Amino acid sequence: MKINITKYISRIFLVGVLLFGSGCSKFLDEQDPSNLTPDNFYKIPEHAEAAIAAVYSSSRFMGDGAGIFSSNWQLLEAVTGTSTTETAQNSDLNNLYGLVYDSNTGHVINYWNGIYRVIAQANLVLDNVPGITPMDEAQKKRILGEARFLRAWAYFYAVRLWGDVPLITKSQTLESEDFFPKRASVESVYALIVEDLIAAENAGLPWMNKNGRVTLAAAKSELAIVYLTMAGQPLNKGASHYKLAADKANEVITYAKANPASIDLFSTYADVHKETLKNEKEHIFMLQYNSVVAGNPMDNMYPNFKPVTFNGASGTGSTVPTLEFYNSYETGDLRAKDREGYFYSSYFTNGNGALFQLGAPYIFKHFNTIANGSSGVAGTRNNNLNVPVIRYAEVLLVYAEAQNEVGGPTSDAYDAFKRIRDRAQLVTPAMGTYNQSTFREAIWRERWHELCYEQITWFDMVRLRKVFNETTKGFDNFVGHVNQSSDQPLQSKHLLFPIPRPEMQNNPNLTPQNPGY
Repeated sequence: MKINITKYISRIFLVGVLLFGSGCSKFLDEQDPSNLTPDNFYKIPEHAEAAIAAVYSSSRFMGDGAGIFSSNWQLLEAVTGTSTTETAQNSDLNNLYGLVYDSNTGHVINYWNGIYRVIAQANLVLDNVPGITPMDEAQKKRILGEARFLRAWAYFYAVRLWGDVPLITKSQTLESEDFFPKRASVESVYALIVEDLIAAENAGLPWMNKNGRVTLAAAKSELAIVYLTMAGQPLNKGASHYKLAADKANEVITYAKANPASIDLFSTYADVHKETLKNEKEHIFMLQYNSVVAGNPMDNMYPNFKPVTFNGASGTGSTVPTLEFYNSYETGDLRAKDREGYFYSSYFTNGNGALFQLGAPYIFKHFNTIANGSSGVAGTRNNNLNVPVIRYAEVLLVYAEAQNEVGGPTSDAYDAFKRIRDRAQLVTPAMGTYNQSTFREAIWRERWHELCYEQITWFDMVRLRKVFNETTKGFDNFVGHVNQSSDQPLQSKHLLFPIPRPEMQNNPNLTPQNPGY
């Protein structure tokens, strides 16, 4: 039987008026004071603090689940060729490893949604916090600076993943003129990113702090990374932006030299993943995790069904290093030494028992020994380790690369490069043995070996259009390079990810789809 819904509702409304009279009108006009809206929420400084906290919370989308034995962050690791899987039980993850992902792949959809959630939350802060009065102006300026940084951080991911993307800078409602936004050019997205980061630089932020919030060091470091990226593909800004990247990275390095207790490399690689050293020294910016709210999301790196934690024989092994990449480290490189660097091939039974061999190298960079246990010491079982986003090690390598592109190897660029190798206990050839080309590739190799498994390598591949060849130790062109993890060649379409299919179905203005998908 077909029902006319409009007539049915109209009859109910008419009966209501007859029963309750005009008094109903007043009732319907009243607003529930418990409902929070932009009109009744942004009234006091505490609301501003809560709003910026929501932006930080949204940034943890990278660690959210993406189906069985998989997390969103694996989007940027599986495609690099430096890792493989021991489980192969997640079809979307398998497609990423096999370079056959498409617009329906869960990780791609989740990344898009997560990025635009950060942007939406940041826009709410930027639209509404300026009107809060009374409020300390320094506090307001700081919060707005943090929001500008986080919006830039999100757009920086978006533009590198998808190229032309919607550029939304205001809070959206159903009445917004651009509720179905078109894609903006890569150039215009980068213009906003730079504008936001410069605003964050000038927001009165402290150089460093231990509370996990955005700092001046983070703003300057991110700006250096952005300039370095703009110098390469696809914008090809070249020398001007290499100079901008070098100068901005050097501002951080200059501060670090004068304040080594505040910013510096950790003395050991163990400190890089020690939860008691979060948000300090080498860790310039991190995604915040605490088991009370959200525990560290890198557990997919535990080896499959081997008792390396208090949980016994568990773990998924859905992201493990390829042997080719592990073997590409130089002989004697401390980063490849068992349990001292970024890998481990043995551990203690159930976290704190007898030492046993794992049978292969696994990723140790995100392994929390405090939570999981160590020799003779039981773990706390609470994985409060943060996820690194910007380390001082990357700033040094950004400076070395950018300065070399400006005018070839210099003593300062060489010193920054050598600091990374010194910590790895490697002998570095004298500066005079390098020319611009050989120094360039030496720095790239250090980026691959130092910054692996931090969701950075893929973006290096795209901006350089080059990929590290684990066998030759040289660099192949991006298109045609065969990933060791899948034995499949990279294609030109892989330079961008596909726009998620649900987004294109909901918003026809997102067409055309990225090439090849």
